[in-house]
Amino acid sequence: MPQRQKRHFPKADRHRIPEEHAEDYAGWGALRTRARGRGAVSNAAGRYESHGALPIDDGWQTLEDVLPRLQTEIIPETPRKAITYNTSPDISFDRTINPYRGCEHGCIYCYARPNHAYSGMSAGIDFETRIFAKRGLAALLERELSKPRYRPRTVVIGGDTDAYQPAEKDRRITRDVLETLSRTNHPLGIVTKSALVLRDLDILEPMAKKGLVRVAVSLTSLDPQLSRKLEPRAAAPHRRLDTIRALSAAGVPVTVMTAPIIPAINDMEIEALLTEASNAGAITAGYVLLRLPHEIAYLFEEWLEHHFADRKSKVMKLMRDMRDGADYQSEWGVRQRGTGPYAKLIAQRFRNACRRVGLERPGLSLRTDLFTPPTDDTDSCQMDLF
Repeated sequence: MPQRQKRHFPKADRHRIPEEHAEDYAGWGALRTRARGRGAVSNAAGRYESHGALPIDDGWQTLEDVLPRLQTEIIPETPRKAITYNTSPDISFDRTINPYRGCEHGCIYCYARPNHAYSGMSAGIDFETRIFAKRGLAALLERELSKPRYRPRTVVIGGDTDAYQPAEKDRRITRDVLETLSRTNHPLGIVTKSALVLRDLDILEPMAKKGLVRVAVSLTSLDPQLSRKLEPRAAAPHRRLDTIRALSAAGVPVTVMTAPIIPAINDMEIEALLTEASNAGAITAGYVLLRLPHEIAYLFEEWLEHHFADRKSKVMKLMRDMRDGADYQSEWGVRQRGTGPYAKLIAQRFRNACRRVGLERPGLSLRTDLFTPPTDDTDSCQMDLF
């Protein structure tokens, strides 16, 4: 029976296809068929792996029969802590809760993709198909909130990967976390591109009345075809606008995140995105320029070659023009905005559009004075003698 072959390349070249194997690589149509409905078009090794492996058709053209369609695997994980803290000066919050690692939405641009390399997995298809679900997260959170030295500040749910990705529908980890935060009157922000957030309106609406919650909805494009390529398993653009409307109608403050802005791909939609979001009820807006750290750089180039080969050189040239000639700048203050004339033009267009549609208001501050630490009655009360 014909078998797949794996050709191993040195670490320095593990993300690139050697020219002598270009014809073999051109036969990856079967692998792309297998990965249909996913964002990444390969599963190249992570940056900590010494070698990479590429599936090459052995000439029988049977890869499509040998390789099964990709299925999503949910991997239970027991975390050591619920809240992750950061000290980044260009982020408006200092703590996050991420119920999941990896994300089935498959956004090709996701800056969390490189984190999968810490688990010996690929930032490509592995990131979208091998999802870690953090069990017992709500109980762990309750213990952290009950510590005497804990001081409440807005905690953002889904700062790395979407807390309302498909796994949440059955796992309900995010729902459990929300119930804990609601019970303790703890301020929270949510970042999502999923309509599933509306499931929890019964929690979010009362918290909004107390000034304890805000939601940021990511809206990258109004074109459903482009959105499907960028974010294959996320909600369609019209569903995200409906989500903004429903949240706003319930009194939940909504920020629209037109992120990321990608030159020659979706930057021409900035004004339209902000107009539609404002009409739907969003009150503030934000954006981030496309970031290409670590493995995302070559994954994104592969994606361009597959979907927009005619624009690939233009897109990458504009990206490097905004990154001082590199694929990425990691310095605080410029990593999210870029530098140079094109980056300044994007910033100016964004500001002007926000001003025209009424989205220039500052970010909403949430209340912290209502916080009530959770208590364990069995520990705090004396037991009865009889």
